[in-house]
Amino acid sequence: MRLGIFVGCFAVAAVAVHFGLFPSGASDSNFVWVILLALVLSAPLSYVLLRKQRDEMSAQIVSTVDRTKARLEANRTREDHVTQ
Repeated sequence: MRLGIFVGCFAVAAVAVHFGLFPSGASDSNFVWVILLALVLSAPLSYVLLRKQRDEMSAQIVSTVDRTKARLEANRTREDHVTQ
């Protein structure tokens, strides 16, 4: 999804530079300039628009880490009982 936002911003930046809404880069650096503009535009948009997906992924990671910690603790407890 983030790549899609970047591609959209790249297209908007390219059109804006072509029509003079944004300044063009120096001599042959126009393509690099458009990429930098697209990065600057897409970063805050991704942060805002992808917040729900980021929160869901974070919750999944936390639950996976919690299950792994519980499994490790159970294994450690079982090993302590077996060695005694």
